[in-house]
Amino acid sequence: MKQYKAVFIDWDDTIGDFLGAAKLALQDMYEKYNLSEYFASFEEFFLLYKPHNIELWDKYGKDLVTKEYLSFDRFFYPLMHGSRVGERLRAPQKSTDFSGTPQVKGEMQEVAALAEQLSEDFLNMTTARFSLLEGAEELVRYLAKKYPLTVVTNGFVEVQYEKFDKSGLRDCFAHIVLSEEVGCQKPNPRIFEEALRMNGLQAEEVVMIGDSWSSDIQGAINAGIDQIWIRKNKDPLPEEQSATYLVKTLSEIMNIL
Repeated sequence: MKQYKAVFIDWDDTIGDFLGAAKLALQDMYEKYNLSEYFASFEEFFLLYKPHNIELWDKYGKDLVTKEYLSFDRFFYPLMHGSRVGERLRAPQKSTDFSGTPQVKGEMQEVAALAEQLSEDFLNMTTARFSLLEGAEELVRYLAKKYPLTVVTNGFVEVQYEKFDKSGLRDCFAHIVLSEEVGCQKPNPRIFEEALRMNGLQAEEVVMIGDSWSSDIQGAINAGIDQIWIRKNKDPLPEEQSATYLVKTLSEIMNIL
């Protein structure tokens, strides 16, 4: 097995249960803001929110939309498409300028105001619901005894550091590299290059652990870094996707490192 001098590791949905916390926060918000006026059920709301949020994060990672646009539109879009929204709001007149919060007109302003309120509450409510994934603490403490660990993560500054502190694991990490502070998102190799610079190491001397092929694994490949892909999806592996190491659980990583 190849010997490494340091380990880079993703945070959301690799160490922290971001998806679980986000869904619980959305359920809290559904009740708090009486979103049944827009949707027949929470499940309808979530099924509209989730794929659109993923699409927006993909665009954000490619610098196609701003943080402000993402934060607003991930709620504005499902609100506008809920089954209980009147037909008068079915075709929103929204600007196509992705440099900030979309501008809306007329009767849609009430919906836009609600979307802005949801956006403001969501990050705090998600952080309040934060928890570690099963086996995450054991893995991090195991790795920290053997390697300098560096978190390499996308996400917003105002909540990521709160989650690091809340995890009780912050002392395990030698460095934290946050996309918003570097000025680019994974899979841009520049964020990995910054992590290498902090560690004073070359690409071949480290390995990246992550759950997302498009950001963690492809990003590490772009930077010439070996990868450990935590692939929870049971579907056949697409031909165009590969990784240096492939695992299904966090515990399997301890057999590699």
